[in-house]
Amino acid sequence: MFADLVDIDDFRQRLHELGIDVPPDASPEFGASIVRAAQPVDGLPELIDSLCAECVTLQPEVRRAVELILLP
Repeated sequence: MFADLVDIDDFRQRLHELGIDVPPDASPEFGASIVRAAQPVDGLPELIDSLCAECVTLQPEVRRAVELILLP
């Protein structure tokens, strides 16, 4: 089985493509706060869905950021 590995640089690039710029040295918490403040963002739900897919492996800092973005 092939798994897609998403590291923090990949995640930051994907967010940048949606118009959200997260500094390279941002913690997962700070990055998530930037994303949450930018809501609503076209394409973000689809990005999150694709990152949560079964065949995707997230590095711990990406997983933490995604979890924080999804908090109510």
